[in-house]
Amino acid sequence: MSSYFDERNEKTVAAIECLLDELPDFARQFNVGISMRTMPLTRLGYLRDIRVFCDYLTKKKFRGKAPTELTVADLGKLSPIDIEAYIDYLTAYTLDGKKHSCKDYAKERKVSSLRALFKYFYKKEKLDNDIMTKVDTPKTHLKPIVRLDVNEVADILDEAENGNNLHGRQKSFHNATAVRDEAMLSLFLGTGIRISECVGLNRKDINFDDNSFVVTRKGGDTTILYFSEEVADSLRKYIDWLDAQILERTPFGKRITDSDALFISSKGRRMTPRAVEMMVKKYAGAVTPFKRITPHKLRSTYGTNLYRETHDIFVVADVLGHKDVNTTRKHYAAMSDDIRRDVVNKVKLRSSDDECTASADYDADDDD
Repeated sequence: MSSYFDERNEKTVAAIECLLDELPDFARQFNVGISMRTMPLTRLGYLRDIRVFCDYLTKKKFRGKAPTELTVADLGKLSPIDIEAYIDYLTAYTLDGKKHSCKDYAKERKVSSLRALFKYFYKKEKLDNDIMTKVDTPKTHLKPIVRLDVNEVADILDEAENGNNLHGRQKSFHNATAVRDEAMLSLFLGTGIRISECVGLNRKDINFDDNSFVVTRKGGDTTILYFSEEVADSLRKYIDWLDAQILERTPFGKRITDSDALFISSKGRRMTPRAVEMMVKKYAGAVTPFKRITPHKLRSTYGTNLYRETHDIFVVADVLGHKDVNTTRKHYAAMSDDIRRDVVNKVKLRSSDDECTASADYDADDDD
């Protein structure tokens, strides 16, 4: 695993330790128990959700207790109705003096965290039953899939190259980062990688001999992906440009301090996910202002285009790194639209004479 992911995991583990100080002892047991099969970011997400749940319990169910005083025995006193009341509470709640609200997907995620918690202690025989099996998952509604159309893909790459629609300070920054930005957008749109996978890339991960690169996936596994010659041209151009900066100062007057990283920020360090998000927002806003395009929407664009070319959802799931093909179906609903278009002429309402004869023969055989 690259140093970027090692450092990210170290920071996440530190955040987990800080959070555990505010949680009951059972949260620490749970964190240790699932550490062998989950990544630190996943555990951090679980614990954040559990913190909201514990705060709710001390306000509504176990008044007078602090969150750190809750026990597994307290969890055993809860009923499915208590969990349903908590789900309703998530619609609008206060935590640390700040108001929060959860929509369908956020509620679904928090319920998923509770399922993991109760399932763990039930398997360890600390709970007599798993009440979460009796709680329905909050109904979610499919959100419209936002992605770039074919002409918009060309437009955003052109914008990264020439910056014709940028203004003021954006224009001055563009002059210094155009080569990098075009390469990064090409990689997003040509491979469908995640933002974390992109910023985690090192120069040594790129192999122009067969146009491949090593990427660290969401779960920590590494795999090899491939890119087209068009993407390769953009990357070669960028790396040649970057080589010229290694021994000199960057256009912003900063020395490059992370020479291993593929994509370097204006400060001479590895780019952060936030910086990449702002870069994509800048160019997307110039060419398609009415769509909220993020790096993940570029991933959706690639996934949709790949499906339209292959008509194989399993290929799309594999390339995108989805362990469950249902995730692919869920996030790339446009595929379902394409399928419906493809089958429109498959069912005939009126058959030709030959088809009718064949159909009649089949029916007769079928009656036998």
